[in-house]
Amino acid sequence: MLEWFIAAAPATALARKAWLEDKGAMTSHDNSTAPIAAAKRYRVNDTLVNARPLEPALYLVATPIGNLSDITLRALETLAGADVLACEDTRVTRVLLDRYGIENRPYAYHEYNADEAGARLLAALEAGKSVALVSDAGTPLVSDPGYRLGQLAIEAGHRVVPIPGASAPLAALVGSGLPNDAFLFAGFLPTKDKARRDRLNALAKIPATLIFFESPHRIADTLVAAAEELGEARPASVCRELTKTFEEFRRAPLGELAKQFADRTVKGEIVLVIGPPAPDAAPDAADVDSLLAELSSTMPTAKAATEAAKLTGLPRKELYQRLLELRGAA
Repeated sequence: MLEWFIAAAPATALARKAWLEDKGAMTSHDNSTAPIAAAKRYRVNDTLVNARPLEPALYLVATPIGNLSDITLRALETLAGADVLACEDTRVTRVLLDRYGIENRPYAYHEYNADEAGARLLAALEAGKSVALVSDAGTPLVSDPGYRLGQLAIEAGHRVVPIPGASAPLAALVGSGLPNDAFLFAGFLPTKDKARRDRLNALAKIPATLIFFESPHRIADTLVAAAEELGEARPASVCRELTKTFEEFRRAPLGELAKQFADRTVKGEIVLVIGPPAPDAAPDAADVDSLLAELSSTMPTAKAATEAAKLTGLPRKELYQRLLELRGAA
């Protein structure tokens, strides 16, 4: 079945030998003795289902974000029926395939081999094959390198078919209790503190709920930065281990969340959801100036701005800049 795939681009002799020796790797759709039925089936409970043939296209298949039961029937049929199945980590995807009795062999496509593997996948599409792409969890192209393959496929005139399913940003949003009529998914924040704060400031006044991915070892610093730059009173939710056994939602203002996570050991994948700004609740500018003047008379500028942010809920950086302006005018 994969003879055309191997020939589509150069490969090392070792890799070519490994593929050729793989059980069924060289079987063809025209070979009546090949175990095609087994390779095109998936299991639902105790029932084996024959996958329908797929039209030539690039299929972007959403996979579970933690709970393997969250797979869709359409996704199973696509994973079982695709001529070529590409994934981030073959070990992770193999667990899902084994759970549902899918014998299709996954091939790695990730940021480190995107050029070579991407060329092969595009060659497969050119040959009229169906190609399914999955990420380790969630929807391909969302915060992963798959978007490059999608772009190239579209530019080459190939059909691109989304197979929707589990989504960490949406699961976090609906579980956060924050407004969902308008929201912005902003991926991962920068790892450096200044760049992180600059990014938060750039998003501060967007009238929408903000959604970020974050790592457990950075969440404490991110909450501190968010509280200082967006305002301690701004509502937020730390959503951890979504759909898994230890799923957790911590819902509180940013300032309170920063305190909760200051000395806490955190594990697992995290989505941070921050509610939109509340323009109607903003204090009068003259009152803010009076507060800044009072605070700055007894403490350094930076600390005065921080304390004013706690009291007003306004971004610390904005208050710090205003305090400098007031001092310059004095």
